Amino acid sequence: MPGKIGDRDVQEIVEKYRKEIEKELGAKIYTPKAVSREYQQFRREVMPRHLTIYENLCNFSEKILRISNKSGEKELLENIRISHLKITPSGAISFAILFPVAIMLAGILISFLLFQSSFFVLFFLVMGLSMMAVFMKLPDYVANKWRLKASNQMVLCIFYVVTYMRHTSNLENAIEFAADHLAPPLSIDLKKVLWDIETEKYESVKESLDIYLNTWKKWNFEFIEAFHLIEGSLYEGSEERRLNSLDKSLDVILSETYEKMLHYSHNLQSPITMLHMLGIILPILGLVILPMVVSFLEEVKWYQIAVIYNIALPITVFYLGKSILSKRPTGYGQTDISEENPELKKYKNIIWEIGNKEIQINPVFFSVGVGVILLLIGLLPVIMHQLNLPDIGFGSVEAGSACGKKHCLMGYRQSAVTGEIIGPFGLGAAVLSLSVTLALGLGLGIFYRLRSKNVIGIRKRAVQLELEFASGLFQLGNRLGDGLPAEIAFGKVANVMEGTISGSFFDLVSNNITRLGMSIKQAIFDPANGAMIKFPSSLIESSMKVLVESVKKGPKIAAQALINVSRYIKEIHSVNERLKDLMGDIVSDMDSQIKFLTPAIAGIVVGITSMVSGILGKLGQQLKEITSQGPASQAGLISLFGDGIATYYFQIIIGVYVIQITYILTTMVNGIENGSDNLNEKFMLGTNLIRTSIMYCAISAIVMIMFNVIASNILTNTF
Repeated sequence: MPGKIGDRDVQEIVEKYRKEIEKELGAKIYTPKAVSREYQQFRREVMPRHLTIYENLCNFSEKILRISNKSGEKELLENIRISHLKITPSGAISFAILFPVAIMLAGILISFLLFQSSFFVLFFLVMGLSMMAVFMKLPDYVANKWRLKASNQMVLCIFYVVTYMRHTSNLENAIEFAADHLAPPLSIDLKKVLWDIETEKYESVKESLDIYLNTWKKWNFEFIEAFHLIEGSLYEGSEERRLNSLDKSLDVILSETYEKMLHYSHNLQSPITMLHMLGIILPILGLVILPMVVSFLEEVKWYQIAVIYNIALPITVFYLGKSILSKRPTGYGQTDISEENPELKKYKNIIWEIGNKEIQINPVFFSVGVGVILLLIGLLPVIMHQLNLPDIGFGSVEAGSACGKKHCLMGYRQSAVTGEIIGPFGLGAAVLSLSVTLALGLGLGIFYRLRSKNVIGIRKRAVQLELEFASGLFQLGNRLGDGLPAEIAFGKVANVMEGTISGSFFDLVSNNITRLGMSIKQAIFDPANGAMIKFPSSLIESSMKVLVESVKKGPKIAAQALINVSRYIKEIHSVNERLKDLMGDIVSDMDSQIKFLTPAIAGIVVGITSMVSGILGKLGQQLKEITSQGPASQAGLISLFGDGIATYYFQIIIGVYVIQITYILTTMVNGIENGSDNLNEKFMLGTNLIRTSIMYCAISAIVMIMFNVIASNILTNTF
């Protein structure tokens, strides 16, 4: 149609006037990138697989039976939106009801068919109702976890935004700059802010940002306050007041973060004490009387104790621990640098260099190999019994013994109640059962240790570099302030800081400029020879990008920008160290519980339990012989004693519980001290699981052998 303006004509007109406006204003107009696809792809990459499964289950449950709750829908919808879950409140409620009901019915059916036990019927009923309550809170739990992880990055977020806006007063670009240098989940939140602008959901970045900040009103008001100061800097009449407003924003979030952590540390003692009593003291004290209980109550079976100690108790302690962590104030913490830099993910594997070749091996192969070997050793008494292999004895010759020796490896015997063959009750079997505990503890420990060792080593070097780098940036800023070109200033700083990690960074940049003829940007960021390749740090990368951009505006501006970045880094490090000092006593107490008290007490209790079980078992056998030879009126004495529970199964239950409680307490210690730091959590788990399992097994073996020898001598002299 004649006279109709096409899309191409419109674009040409827009582009023409955009260039005219840029010419008049002397500044480049921000054009939003098409980040909608980027956000969607980013979300798919960072969302954990288990959350995707949860989304599918919720959506499937909603199709089967749609259940809604109008009263709590608003809060539920907020948690779903914060977690970036693609579900509806009705889907979450439907899953929270339908899935536990299905588990409950299946469990009850299996209980009747296999166990024919009312205990398991009751267990599945309680478990189903508990699962309903937990699943109802699952979006809240996911949102809290998201908040905790995001809160670790808030100080750095404000740092990146302030650092960028000191030399370029553009909020949109500053948010994009922060999103590029932060790891998930806060990076995905910032990308969502820009995405909402691009999709025209909101008209301006301020509107989109304010809507997002409103979600943190109940959790981190200082984060909102800091961003409002940043927004306010855009309207300041002078450059000095603009910069002061930016500096104030970082001071606000640092000071208020410290104050909130101070109150949290003061209120933490009581919940931690409750966790210690419920998770360690009471369960272990209960183990002391259990041998006598099961000896007089034949209805109590080992698998029932396993359900209580290895399922019910760990879940309760885990839930209590997560409740304590959910109240942790948002603050500053470390992130997994392999998430920020995908090139570092290879260091999660075991790397062997053979010649010019690099072989990567997943640690899971080592952990599974160790676990399987130890598990087979631990199951040896059961395997030998199933294969009808003869028992192995050790110690002095004893005619009445099943194996002809004082101590039998397996120690299977005839039940005094049912007449069936039960066991293994032998000391050797009890000692071998420790291999089952080692299989779990060492298997998991080796995996976590090898999975995190290389990456955490890289991060420690990066953190050390960041601390040194603050001084280097200060010197570089001074050299630029003296009027030296940036190309020469790098060499001057490198000479002064020779022998340090940051000195080698500046030296590498200087060599790239002088010997390879690179520009400053190429010398730092070149994908083949740039200095950033050997120094993976988002904070350093962002500082260098600020340098590259500010140098374009003159050496004086670049000098002031670097000096301020140096000051920011020092302030962040200082507050972070003060936060760790606040938690020092609590973390130290919990650490001693994990590394020494729990395995030591549990090991001693296992030894005592083994002795008590051995004495009661021997008494039962002696009473059987006495009543068989005596009058019929004495026959009822045998009914006082049941068969008891073999130390073999008893130890496995306790050993597994020790591993479970070590896992839970370790995550607690890391969460209290570092927030959501998955990398450090894995490293701590690897260290603690290996140490705890070895200590527990060593103490248990020594105490079991010692106490059983004592008990054997007492019984020999008595009877």
